[in-house]
Amino acid sequence: MQKVFEKMPCSLKNIVYISNFEKYGKDTIQTAIDVCSKMGGGTVIVPKGKWKTGAIHLKSNIHLHFEDGAVIIFSDKPSDYLPVVFTRWEGMECYNYSPLIYADSCENISVTGNGTLIGNGQSWWHWKDLQQSAAEELCYAEFNGIPPEERIFGTETAALRPSFIQPINCKNVLLEDFTVRDGPQWTIHPVYCDNVTVRGVTVSTHGHNTDGLNPDSCRNVLIENCAFETGDDCIAINSGMNEDGRRVNKPCENIEIRNCTMTGGHGAVVIGSAISGGVKNVFFHDCKISGTMQGIRLKSMRGRGGYVDKVKFENMEINDVTEQAVQINMFYEFSTVMPKTDVPSDFRNIEIRNIRGQGAKTGIQIKGLPEHKLKNITLENIDLAAENSFICSDVENIKMNNITIREIKSLFVD
Repeated sequence: MQKVFEKMPCSLKNIVYISNFEKYGKDTIQTAIDVCSKMGGGTVIVPKGKWKTGAIHLKSNIHLHFEDGAVIIFSDKPSDYLPVVFTRWEGMECYNYSPLIYADSCENISVTGNGTLIGNGQSWWHWKDLQQSAAEELCYAEFNGIPPEERIFGTETAALRPSFIQPINCKNVLLEDFTVRDGPQWTIHPVYCDNVTVRGVTVSTHGHNTDGLNPDSCRNVLIENCAFETGDDCIAINSGMNEDGRRVNKPCENIEIRNCTMTGGHGAVVIGSAISGGVKNVFFHDCKISGTMQGIRLKSMRGRGGYVDKVKFENMEINDVTEQAVQINMFYEFSTVMPKTDVPSDFRNIEIRNIRGQGAKTGIQIKGLPEHKLKNITLENIDLAAENSFICSDVENIKMNNITIREIKSLFVD
């Protein structure tokens, strides 16, 4: 993995305190950022206290820093996240409400410090029950020949919730040390970014589809020393959905995740199911998982296409998951919208080593497609306790060494 961005390379001689712009109300933070940007960049400081804000749009060479005790409370009014911006919603390009913190085509940006970001997600979560019509329109847009510039949403009728933090088309991004609570949908969602570091961040969010961290068609990403308690997947690596993901054709690659803890929600460390642009060169290691539905999870379905290649999981502890400790599944069944085609995904060169834990319903489940088998799976030094030990079907070239699963019953399907 290449060296990733770890500190602001730009000059920090310009320091701007948002307290000098309080008269701008919910635009206080944004005004300070705009002023600092006109000075050539620098540090925008959010002091201790409670600060209400609408959408925050970062700019190149801006370091947004929270002092200890800073609490940023984001507006619960959808109109405060207009006009629409270019974004990717569940793997499909469109124009929608601005993410709460957003950056488009920026370089050298960072958000750091021991502050707390409160997203007021409760005011958005009921949109899950209202979004289906717009979600289907967007999901089938590429199939129906509708270009991204004509996919304009950003209405309460469409009800497509924005991400919390989304840099898109950015280079050199640092997110460090803050706490994020209850955003509208996906929490930290870098898209088409190069050189991203997420370090020491805590995510606590409990609504529908509130994933913790979703690198999306990014390259050179380091995620370390973070803690996740989520309403959906904790960390999920993606690269676009179905036809639109294959059109963009940008893989998520060169990703390292280490020394993180995950609890609650669905999968803990996940790849998919939106992998239509491909995922390669990923290394998860030295993480602790408890109380999720799945521990290690790779998921796809007919229609996604794309691939997963050269992925390693090592030195993971997985306890008290309600379903599978380890799952590789080509029959993912919970897609917001079902694909129009049967294009399969390629899963190959997956290594899972030094895994331990207890309390799962199933130790290991691996399910390829009968017409498109999984290839080159390695399982080594795995010690688990589960009700069911091993379920496996439609795999070519699986290597197993030193596998112990203490179980109630076992099923192996050729």
